[in-house]
Amino acid sequence: MLVCPKCQFENPDDNRFCQKCGTSLTECACESCGAMVPFGTEFCPTCQAPFGDVWLAIVQATDGTVPKQVETDKAASSVKPSTVSSSSSLATRKDKDSVDPLCSEPGKGVTIDASAASTSSPAKEVSYGYLDRQQRYRLLDALSEEQVATTGASVRVLDCQPLRPSQLDLLAQTQDFGEPEEAGLPEFLQLPAIALDYLELEPPLSPALPMLQDAWEENGRTVLLLENRQFLLPLQHLWEKWEVEPFQAIHLFHQIADLWIELQPRGYAASVLQTENLKSDEDQLLYLQRLYADRAESPANLQALGVFWAQLIESQPKLAETIVLVQLCKDLQSETISTPNLLRSRLKSIAMELQEAPGTLDESIIEEEEEEEDTSPLSNEELGSDDTTADLRPPHLKLVTKQAQTRVPGADMALSNSPTMLDLVALEDEEDEDEMDLELDGDGDDVPTIVLPMNVVSVDDAGRTDVGRQREHNEDYFHIQTDIKKCESVSSRQVQVKGLYILCDGMGGHASGEVASEMAAKTLCQYVDEHWEEEELPSESTLRNAVFAANKAIFDQNQKNESSGSGRMGTTLVMLLIRDKQAAIAHVGDSRLYRYTRRMGLEQVTVDHEVGQREIHRGVEPAIAYARPDAYQLTQALGPRGEQFVNPDVQFLDFNEDALFLLCSDGLTDNNLLNRHCESHVEPLLSSQANLEQGVNALISLANEYNGHDNITVILVRVKLRPNLSQPKPQ
Repeated sequence: MLVCPKCQFENPDDNRFCQKCGTSLTECACESCGAMVPFGTEFCPTCQAPFGDVWLAIVQATDGTVPKQVETDKAASSVKPSTVSSSSSLATRKDKDSVDPLCSEPGKGVTIDASAASTSSPAKEVSYGYLDRQQRYRLLDALSEEQVATTGASVRVLDCQPLRPSQLDLLAQTQDFGEPEEAGLPEFLQLPAIALDYLELEPPLSPALPMLQDAWEENGRTVLLLENRQFLLPLQHLWEKWEVEPFQAIHLFHQIADLWIELQPRGYAASVLQTENLKSDEDQLLYLQRLYADRAESPANLQALGVFWAQLIESQPKLAETIVLVQLCKDLQSETISTPNLLRSRLKSIAMELQEAPGTLDESIIEEEEEEEDTSPLSNEELGSDDTTADLRPPHLKLVTKQAQTRVPGADMALSNSPTMLDLVALEDEEDEDEMDLELDGDGDDVPTIVLPMNVVSVDDAGRTDVGRQREHNEDYFHIQTDIKKCESVSSRQVQVKGLYILCDGMGGHASGEVASEMAAKTLCQYVDEHWEEEELPSESTLRNAVFAANKAIFDQNQKNESSGSGRMGTTLVMLLIRDKQAAIAHVGDSRLYRYTRRMGLEQVTVDHEVGQREIHRGVEPAIAYARPDAYQLTQALGPRGEQFVNPDVQFLDFNEDALFLLCSDGLTDNNLLNRHCESHVEPLLSSQANLEQGVNALISLANEYNGHDNITVILVRVKLRPNLSQPKPQ
């Protein structure tokens, strides 16, 4: 079957257009130039931009163990043989010619087994073919039989049939991968044991672990298709080409330790002990290319971790002179640090010590760690419940999946103002498990394990408004005003920013809504300019007075025009002020502010001022509150009524990681549109490489395609942070 990329309708294999919505099932528009490109094409023929879905295939010899099978009552009957053969490479295969020999290094010719190609000699280069008999995955690199038989070969493949569900997709629709094994299932339902490990580890280790696209076994080989991370910077390259500061090293070691703690009990700790398997992004976050199984002859224990870190330190002159880092590696190798808890505690104390006096470490800290009695095993349960050492819970308690996260309507919207933190965060010790659960569900994620000084290194923004497909005129208005100063040197970069972002949605059904929205924005801008002190954000009272001033300007105009009822113009408001690593938010009505971060996904920061939310605040069940015919009617707006009827919400927050803020009118947020398309239209925009102007245009197009009933306005603000790697002065 072919799944429509627009409406998700399942179509027969021979359809060229979706039966439900008419979308083409053979081609789609290039995101860069708009040209129509057939599915299964690697690059757009018009603009040469990357187009197709490229995966990384890991092909290795099956070790002789019986693969784990997926059990389901209806698997054999619900998955049609024709579907399996056409949409997946998991059908029973006998012919060894169906898989071409492979090579993990792109572009290199390699030796092939004679059984794999009857017309080729063992040392002859071969042309690339397909990875599977169904010719869905086309090889982009050559393959090496030698690597297949040893460590496993890595090769890029292009998905030529991206609209067909993978076998994992089909199985996920019918059963749970964790069901007990049952003998006698057909071969196409067999799932390699390592594939289950990827699936189980992906939620706690996302985004460090690559996503699994498909998996199968055939001809004595195990094949895994993983997320391709070729565009990430290899850690080895970073380590060889750049001078690494002690703070950077601690940041890296902390991430490696978190991954090691999660992977070691499952037998994959070796994955973090190979520099070629580690990658880093622009934010110095650590990623794995794949999993490597531990070997009995070379255990990946804490001693091995100490050896690995020592090798990294020795290659960097500045790190080799940093006593605390050298001592850390020695203590790991001598088993002075013998448990994950002690390792985490030492990393934290080193980070604190480096901030106070670099290159030294209080001997009492080391002595206290050595005296701590900690014999907990490597189980997640023990790591999460130990209360003898702070910040020892495993990182999976705070990691989130790629799925967008939003707050429940009516929930507490208080934002944390805790110190800046690093990416894989453990929580401070709580009194009991109930308190820990509350922390996880709320804002406790902002309590850091390792706190480093951070700088704002860039602030980018973009905005656009569109009339929509059904309105005759645009009643929305937005305003962007920034003052950015940059200070950059060889070792550091810092940006001082003062930004004001205003979005107003003139009230539909009211005369001159566009006048009200523009009047509100200009009044707010003038008031804030006059009352914003240079070094800090305006106070809550100042922001509330600014909103009252905007309301008065519109209200007075209504009174002057002697307008009444729906003839009185009005507008909603959402306003964001940024001062370096702090922000203030004020809003009235149903225009919203969202925040997207790697850890928390997409969050709705503001709560709409409407009847439904008012009833929820009074204790009414959400389903009942929104069953009212007037549930979406605004309870307050700027302009129609006097100041006593306006109560703006004002919030303050500190930046604790890279963030993307979205100020949106309801033309974009209606029908839960942002949440449903977060992965495709919001998540990529957090990267510095993403063009926010293009991102705004894509969101406007999305809203016109799925909503379009109202004016559409969006402002994007991206704030990027980096550790301050300049060496701090001793106190």
